[in-house]
Amino acid sequence: GEIDLQILSKVQIQHPGIHINNEVVEPSAEQIAKYKELVAKTSNLENIKFAWHKETSSEYQNRIMEKKEFQKWDFIHMIQMLYYVKDIPATLKFFHSLLATNAKMLIILVSGISGWNKLWKKYGSRLPQDDLCQYVTSSDLTQMLDKLGIKYECYDLLSTMDISDCFIDGNENGELLCDFLTETCNFNTTAPPDLKAEIMKDLQESEFSVKKEGKVLFNNSLSFIVVEA
Repeated sequence: GEIDLQILSKVQIQHPGIHINNEVVEPSAEQIAKYKELVAKTSNLENIKFAWHKETSSEYQNRIMEKKEFQKWDFIHMIQMLYYVKDIPATLKFFHSLLATNAKMLIILVSGISGWNKLWKKYGSRLPQDDLCQYVTSSDLTQMLDKLGIKYECYDLLSTMDISDCFIDGNENGELLCDFLTETCNFNTTAPPDLKAEIMKDLQESEFSVKKEGKVLFNNSLSFIVVEA
């Protein structure tokens, strides 16, 4: 709920006193509990009505389709979540259909110019496929939007992530970073030696990272895609 409350604060500044309906779709009970705790201790939310739905976006879509309750929304955001959707084009089409006149949908995910894109395209087929995460970047998403005939604007936010600890043997933070980068639990101890060696070498190459002041900074650039109604 941290980003939601920042967004809502901006809306309140632009439209003081307006009543806001905010519906949250989140499959994690833990995250919903944290969201509710944050709302409870945050002031100036009197004009905002919150509704939490413990479900995935697909479950939300199916429920709305079954009930035929197609409420329109002025703003919908999908921040770092489309990696976990099985049918991304169908999800985009559905939520785009819920946009009111002049409404916007904000999508944030890793950029096609990022190190993530290069890492996933080169090694995705050799990494475990038993989780729910899809290797999708802004380049893939804009192609999907083009095929759907949906208008959008795309902005890149250049960003780096310090992964220097990955190259220090036995460093706990480094091992967690390797897990995060590869979407693999205990990557350092479970990955085939040749795969580990290739990835660790590539992560230090210029197409993935930059070296600055003794640090290895991974290209963590994000894309902000603003979709038109």
